[in-house]
Amino acid sequence: MIFTAHTAAELKQQIVDAGLPAGSKLPTVRALADELGLAVNTVAKAYRELEAAGVLETRGRQGTFVALSADAAERSLQEAAAAYAARARELGIDPARALNFVRTLLTPPVE
Repeated sequence: MIFTAHTAAELKQQIVDAGLPAGSKLPTVRALADELGLAVNTVAKAYRELEAAGVLETRGRQGTFVALSADAAERSLQEAAAAYAARARELGIDPARALNFVRTLLTPPVE
């Protein structure tokens, strides 16, 4: 994940544009500020604004993450996808192969 923002607004837009999947962990405010050469307050402001908009969620000492959907059905599916991805990693399944399994199951059968 590479950000090149110089302002809170640019950083916000880059986080949204990155298309990070729900549950993706973002760098700490301090780490991202150091990486970008920005003031810690600039990054903190962007994180706060995105959290207020429901794009990010802070989980205490665990860090800041891309928020799950507010829609109950989507949130349930995002949680299932996260569990599936974690299990695929545990089993050492290649990500492309794991995605292929899902694509196959989502494709309606030809009648």
